[in-house]
Amino acid sequence: MTDMAEQECIVPACRDPEHELPVATAWRDTLEKIVDRLASGDYSLRGCPGVEAGRPGVLSQMGSYIADYGETIVALPKESWDSSVAQWTSGYWDVIVDLWTEESGRSDLVLKVRVLEDSDGYTFQVNGVYVP
Repeated sequence: MTDMAEQECIVPACRDPEHELPVATAWRDTLEKIVDRLASGDYSLRGCPGVEAGRPGVLSQMGSYIADYGETIVALPKESWDSSVAQWTSGYWDVIVDLWTEESGRSDLVLKVRVLEDSDGYTFQVNGVYVP
């Protein structure tokens, strides 16, 4: 039998335009894959089904911005979900994922993704990496 403290709570995708909420559990695997691609230097995001660039040129801009930042992006640790947030905004969720680096741990860089519902579940539009 699994210890209750070891079980993860399921976080639903809530449509609350008034509050930032934790990132939905259903999205976390895809968001982790996006960050894994960034950490490997693959800004094309190949191998991430349901993921697209939110606007032309955003993927190459992210690569330039990460290079200019001067630290090495790493895979998301479990702790990243403690501070990353999502908020419903008129037909989609804006998601901000805190990024971690080899040099600093939790960095001040974030990944911004728009999540839309579609017939297959969700589409993830990557809109950038930046320091808020």
